Amino acid sequence: MMRRVLNRLPGGFNSIVFLLVIGGGLILHLYTQNVIEKLREESRSFVLFYARMYARAAETESVDDLNFIFDKIILKTHFPIIYTDVEGRPMMWKGIGVPENDRSDEAISRVTGIVSSLAKEFDPVPIRYQDMVLGKLYYGDSQLIGKLRLLPYVEGGIVAIFIIVGFIGYATIKRSEQRNIWVGMAKETAHQLGTPISSLMGWVELLSAEGMGENHELLGEINKDVERLNQVAKRFSQIGSKPNLKEHNVAGLVHDTVEYLRRRLPHLGKSIEINEHYTEKPSVKITPELFQWALENLIKNSLDAMDKKECIVEVSLMCNAARDMVIIDVKDNGKGMDMNQRRNIFSPGFSTKKRGWGLGLTLSKRIIEEYHGGRLFVKETRPASGTTMRIELHR
Repeated sequence: MMRRVLNRLPGGFNSIVFLLVIGGGLILHLYTQNVIEKLREESRSFVLFYARMYARAAETESVDDLNFIFDKIILKTHFPIIYTDVEGRPMMWKGIGVPENDRSDEAISRVTGIVSSLAKEFDPVPIRYQDMVLGKLYYGDSQLIGKLRLLPYVEGGIVAIFIIVGFIGYATIKRSEQRNIWVGMAKETAHQLGTPISSLMGWVELLSAEGMGENHELLGEINKDVERLNQVAKRFSQIGSKPNLKEHNVAGLVHDTVEYLRRRLPHLGKSIEINEHYTEKPSVKITPELFQWALENLIKNSLDAMDKKECIVEVSLMCNAARDMVIIDVKDNGKGMDMNQRRNIFSPGFSTKKRGWGLGLTLSKRIIEEYHGGRLFVKETRPASGTTMRIELHR
C-alpha cells in the first residue's frame, strides 16, 4: 500500500525525503527563532533594569555613582549598548566594535551611525531624573543571539550538503547499474544475433552458388541486409568497450547510411524524400559502426515523425572552421515537438510514438557525446513545422 502511494507521488521516495528535510528545517528555524525572541526579551528586561538603576543613581546627583553603574554593571553585559545625551550625542558605549575610550571625531561619527541602526531594532530606554530626560540607552542583540540566528541556516546548509552528496552518490550508482544493464543487454544481443546471421550468410552463399537468374538483384539486396545485420551485431558488441576511433570520411558514412535507408523507403508506406547536402568531405576520428547507428536513429526518428503528404528529410554536412568542427543536421518537416517533448526527448523511456521503448535518441546521444566527445541536441523545433537535430564532432 505504501509503495503504491509513493509511486503515485511526483518523484516518489525522493519527494518524501525532500519534504521531510524541508519540514525539519522549518521546524528547526521556528524553534530557533522562538528561542532568539525570548533571549531578546530577556536582553530588553536587563537593559530596562540597568536603565532604572542608572536613573535612580541620577537622582542622587552623583556623577561617580552614574559612572560606577555604567562601568561596573552595564559594561559587564554581553550586548551592544550606547548611552547618548538628550540631543543624541554618544557619551558612552560598549560592544559595538569602537574602543570605549576613543573620542575622536571619526569614532563619534561611527557610533552615531550605529545609534541609528540600533534605533531601528529597539526603542531606546530613556534615563530620567524626576520629569527630566537626561539621556537615552540604545541597545541591540548580543553576539550570542547573532550566532543563534545563523544556527538554522548553518545546520540547514550542512544537511543540504549531505543530502546533495547522498543524491549524487545514489544517482551515480543508479547510472552505473543502468550502464551495466545496457552493456549486458547489448553484448547478449550481439551474441544471440551471431548464430542466425552466420546461418543466413551461408544460405545466401548457397543460393548465389546455385545461380538465381532473374532474382540476382534481389539476392544482392538480401546479401546487403545480411551484411547490415552483421554490422548491427558489431554495434552491440562495441557497447561498453573502449571506442576504436580512426580517421574516416564522414560524408561517405553519412551517404551510405542515407542510401541504405532510401532504398527501403517504399516499404514504409509513405511518400518520403531524403535529400543530401555536402559542402565539404572532411575526415574525423570516429567508430563507423557506432556513428552510423546514431545517425540512422536520427533519420528514422525523423521518418517516424512525418504526418504530411509531402515528407522531406534534409541531411546536411558542413564544417565550422572557427570551431574546428564538423556539423551534421537532420531536418524534417514533420509534426515537431512542444517544450515538454523537447525537454525530455533524450530521457530513457520517453517516446512520442505509440510503439517503442524510447531508447533510440538516448543511445544516439550517448554514442555521440560519450564515445566521440561531440554533441547531439535539438537545434530547432516547432509544433507542426518540423525538427532539426544537430550533431557536432571535433575534427
